[in-house]
Amino acid sequence: MINFQKFEREIEVRGHLIDSMILTRIFDKIMDLKGDFEVLEFTIGKEKKAPSYAKLLIKGKNKEHLEQLIEEVYREGAVSVSVEDVMLEKAPKDMVMPDNFYSTTNNPTFIHKGEWIKVENMMMDKSIVYDPEKKRAHCKAIREIRRGDLIVVGEKGVRISPPERPREGVDVFQFMSSSSSSERPTQHIARKVARDIYDTKLKDGKIVVVGGPAIVHTGASESLAKLIRMGYIDGLLAGNALAVHDIEYALMGTSLGMYVKDGTLAVRGHRNHMRAVNEVFKAGSIKDMVKNGVLKSGIMYECVKNNVPYVLAGSLRDDGPIPDCIIDVVEAQRKHKEILKGADMVLMLCTMLHSIAVGNMLPSNVKVVAVDISQPVVTKLLDRGTWQAIGIVSDVGAFLPMVLHHLEQISKTK
Repeated sequence: MINFQKFEREIEVRGHLIDSMILTRIFDKIMDLKGDFEVLEFTIGKEKKAPSYAKLLIKGKNKEHLEQLIEEVYREGAVSVSVEDVMLEKAPKDMVMPDNFYSTTNNPTFIHKGEWIKVENMMMDKSIVYDPEKKRAHCKAIREIRRGDLIVVGEKGVRISPPERPREGVDVFQFMSSSSSSERPTQHIARKVARDIYDTKLKDGKIVVVGGPAIVHTGASESLAKLIRMGYIDGLLAGNALAVHDIEYALMGTSLGMYVKDGTLAVRGHRNHMRAVNEVFKAGSIKDMVKNGVLKSGIMYECVKNNVPYVLAGSLRDDGPIPDCIIDVVEAQRKHKEILKGADMVLMLCTMLHSIAVGNMLPSNVKVVAVDISQPVVTKLLDRGTWQAIGIVSDVGAFLPMVLHHLEQISKTK
């Protein structure tokens, strides 16, 4: 018979423990790892905004088992009753972390160094660097690590604050859970997404779009262009293809050689996207195309005219790529982070790889709406860690115009 008594530790957790399923997840983690626990104290908040509190005694089979249990429950928001300072080790050389480095989640995180310090620039799968002079902590990618940086190691002195279910309000993020379905009422969801976009901008919030070329193929480019023109979009993250097909449509009315308006094939239309690439090279850049009057409409045109920053990240599939496309992946990642800084809401429109990449850069308190015609694409985004995302399985060519329509209706009533 296993004796759990020798290897135990008291932990506590605060928040909306029941309706946000925090306590349930902690129990599940312990039971999944064959540990044991005892509830020492449990107080339920009596008012809507009042947090609950629980104190548990976690029991393991041995020291290693207990540490494994503690690591899992800490990542659900629990902390040790007896608070200890975080453990730090110096990076042995540039771009190398200590072996037992703490790997971050995308949830708000704090480290204890005499006091609780909030970790800045939160992202998943990164390390935490502590600056003793400024008493600040930053989330850093491995390429940003420099020799001598003080890196957080182990789980001791680290506290995570997982996002909780909204307690009030009726925006889409309360209406829906973080999952995807093709059976939800699309018109109703579009109205709620529009309301949340409107309310975000009303509070001077920042909204970023991550877009794929299907926005153009499906006929939604004019809707996105108008959203940019109306001031709802503060940044665009995409690849070479979105820009090329947007420019093809603006210049020739086609996308991949097919007329977007009626779905008919253009004569020699297969070369139209390369004609678009050539036009960008002739001008020197997208901005020069707008400046010279060659490009007069479309998503990229509106970004330039309205000073909305954009990043086009290259890939092996790209034709050209056009001069504006960043082919250095590390530089593209850095530019992405610049645009995403301070974002309150991100709309991910029909692009799986870009959406997953951007999702990994976002803290969990950023609202994310992911729209794709393929349910596995939306599900994969959720499975890759962006669990706060709302998955909407719909044709973006139908969904985005609905969102625009509802935004226009909301604006008229104000």
